Amino acid sequence: MNIVWQYLDKKLAAINALKDYSNMEYIIEHTDTDIAAIHEKIESPKSSILTGMPKANNPKATEERLASCIDEINVLKERYRQALEYMEWFKPAWGALTEDEQFILTEFFVEDVRKTEAINNIGEKLFLERAQVYRRKDKALNHLALLLYGK
Repeated sequence: MNIVWQYLDKKLAAINALKDYSNMEYIIEHTDTDIAAIHEKIESPKSSILTGMPKANNPKATEERLASCIDEINVLKERYRQALEYMEWFKPAWGALTEDEQFILTEFFVEDVRKTEAINNIGEKLFLERAQVYRRKDKALNHLALLLYGK
């Protein structure tokens, strides 16, 4: 076991992984359309704009535009690869949690709601008091951290 794992704040790392979940889902869902839009940009010729002003002539403008688009596609593909790798790592741990644990963690860390609103939502759904909600949140977070990072 690597010594670094002993000093990793696993709870905070699990919280950050939860917060990244929706971003990774978005990347996986939208990368194809983003790449298609860039391909369209590459294939369509640039139209001239008649402004009456003299143009600065850059003979390599088309090459630079193509290189820029290719670089952008490479960045999107790398981001997509990282998102797939994240999902492959995160999904099994998330699936091992109970529905209640998933709901509690989603309310606290994924949804864009205030903490008091999350506590009220959890309390209403699971019939818990405020202190019980916090204990359940800590227990669910510890469980997720254990599943993601081990002891």
